[in-house]
Amino acid sequence: MSQTDTKSDTASGYTVDPEEIEKFSRIAAEWWDTTGNFKPLHQINPVRLSYVRDQICSHFDIDPKNRAALEGLSALDIGCGGGLLSEPMARMGAAVTAVDASEANIKIASVHGTEGGLDINYRHGTAEDLVDEGLAFDVVLNMEVMEHVTDVPAFLKASANLVKPGGLMIMATLNRTAKAFALAVIGAEYVLGWVPKGTHDARRFVRPGEIRDALTPCGMKVMPPVGVSYNPLMEGWKLSGDTAVNYMIVAKKV
Repeated sequence: MSQTDTKSDTASGYTVDPEEIEKFSRIAAEWWDTTGNFKPLHQINPVRLSYVRDQICSHFDIDPKNRAALEGLSALDIGCGGGLLSEPMARMGAAVTAVDASEANIKIASVHGTEGGLDINYRHGTAEDLVDEGLAFDVVLNMEVMEHVTDVPAFLKASANLVKPGGLMIMATLNRTAKAFALAVIGAEYVLGWVPKGTHDARRFVRPGEIRDALTPCGMKVMPPVGVSYNPLMEGWKLSGDTAVNYMIVAKKV
C-alpha cells in the first residue's frame, strides 16, 4: 500500500470533492455490513460483477467459465470504497490496484482483503495521482464515482489515460433524469431509507451522452449503455433496457 496523507483523510486531486469524501469516510466502517448503509451496493453487486466479468471476457476472448478468467490482466478499481468489487476481481485472477480518495475507506478495504488472503494493491489517492505516475491498466473500473466528483469531463479524461491501448473501462452511474431524481434521491433516501439522506445530488448525475462526449476525444469508443433496474417483488437487481436511473456503460481504448 502506498503511504497515506497523515494530515488529512482526503487525498488531493483537482476533481476530488472533499465534502463527498468526508461523507463516505464517516461511514467507512460499514462497508462490509450487508444490512447497513451499503446494503444497496451489496444487493446490486452480483449484477455489476457478472456484467463486468462478461464484458472483460468478451473483449479479451476469455472463457467466462474459467474460475481464474482474469489471470494475466491488470485491473484498476477507481473509488474502490471498501473493496466490494476489488476483492472478487482479485479472486478471478486479476492483478488489482484499487484507489480511493478516502484514507478511511482504504484502511477498511486493506484489512478486509488481507483477512481474506487477497493480494490487492490498495492506494490512498486519486485517478490523477496514478496518471502522474504514468500507470496504465488492461481494465479500469469506474463504478458509482463520477456523480461525486467536481469535474466529470476532467475526471473521465484522467480515467481514460489509465487505460492501456486495447483495454477497456467499465462505468456505472446515475442518469440525470426526473425519474432518477424521483427514485434514487426521493425514493431511496427519503422514503425507503436505503441510503443516508444527502448521499446523492441529482444535479451531479451524468447522462450517457456526456460520457461519450468526454471520452471520444480521448481515443475511447463508447458503447451503448445498459440499464440496471430494481425488481421490488424479487428484491433484486437485473440488467434491463431502462437506462433512465441506474446504468452501466463500456468504453474501449482504440
